Amino acid sequence: MTLKVAVVLPCFNVRSHILGVIEKIGPEVSSIYVVDDQCPESTGSFVAEQNKDTRVKVIKNPKNLGVGGAVMAGYQAAIADDADIIVKIDGDGQMDPALLPQLIAPIVEGRADYCKGNRFYDLEHVRQMPKVRLFGNAALSLMSKLSTGYWGLFDPTNGYTAIHARVAAHLPLQRISQRYFFETDILFRLNTLRAVVCDVPMHACYGDEVSGLKISKILPEFLLKHTRNFIKRFFYNYILRDMSLASLELVVGLTMLLFGTIYGGIHWYESSTTGTLASPGTIMIASLPIISGVQFILAFFAYDIAREPTNPIAGLLFDTRKKRAISP
Repeated sequence: MTLKVAVVLPCFNVRSHILGVIEKIGPEVSSIYVVDDQCPESTGSFVAEQNKDTRVKVIKNPKNLGVGGAVMAGYQAAIADDADIIVKIDGDGQMDPALLPQLIAPIVEGRADYCKGNRFYDLEHVRQMPKVRLFGNAALSLMSKLSTGYWGLFDPTNGYTAIHARVAAHLPLQRISQRYFFETDILFRLNTLRAVVCDVPMHACYGDEVSGLKISKILPEFLLKHTRNFIKRFFYNYILRDMSLASLELVVGLTMLLFGTIYGGIHWYESSTTGTLASPGTIMIASLPIISGVQFILAFFAYDIAREPTNPIAGLLFDTRKKRAISP
C-alpha cells in the first residue's frame, strides 16, 4: 500500500525562501500545506499567486499563533485529508527536502511512530554550526531528556520531523505549546502515549536566513516548562498509570536529599556564626540522607532510561477519522 505523505510548511517572514523549498519537495509527497501565520510579508498570498505546484494548499491562521500553532494547523488539515505521514519542514531553507525519504523510512517500515532530524551525528557538519547553537543545544538536550523520557535523543529543537498521522490524531493538538517549545512539548506528549521516537542523521544548511530562536532568551523559559513537563510525566507514568518501586525511589530520594540539605545547612549556619564545631553525629545525620537520597534518585533515572518506549503504537491505535482499528 502506498502511503500518503503530507508536508507542513509554517511560514513567517520566509517569503524569499519559500518557493525554493517547495520546488525541492519530491514526488513522494502528495500534498503540501503552506501555513501563513499572519506573516508580515504575506507569504501565503505570495505562494498562492506565484506557486505552480498543484499539491500546495495555503492555510492562513486568523491570528499569529507562533510556529507551534502554525504546525498544529497544518497537522489538523493533513489529518482531515487522510494523510498517512505528516512531515514538518521549515520554510527558511535550512532543511533539505531531499532528506525526506530517509526521515520517514523508520515510520514506513513500522519501526517508529515519530522521527526527527539530528544534526550532531556528523562531526564535520557540527563544526559548521554556530558555537552559541552548539552550547544551547547541549543544554536543551539535557533538559529535554529529563522532561520527555526519550534519553536516546539529541538536538531537541530540530524542527525537521515526521509523524504517523494516526499518532498525530491522538495528540492533544490544542494543548501543545504554540511557540518554540512545541517540538519538545510534542515529545513529552508522545511519551505519555508510549510512542517510539527515533533520531535520523541530517545536516543543516545555514545561509542568509535569520533564526528567531535566541538561546539566551529561551533557556530560562524552557527550564520552567521542562520542569513542569517532568512533574506531569512523573505523575502520569509513575503515579496514575503504573506505580512501582521507581515511583517510591524518586519520592523518597528527593525527600531525603531535601531533609539532609536543610538540616545540614541549618547546622552549618549555626556553626559558622557561633564558632562551635558540629558534632560527628550532626554531620552524619546531614550527610547520610543526602548520600542515600542521591542513590535513590539515580536508581529512578536508571529505571526511567531503561523504560524508554521500544514498541511502535501506530498499528495499535484506532483511526479517529474512520472509527475503526487499522492494522500496520
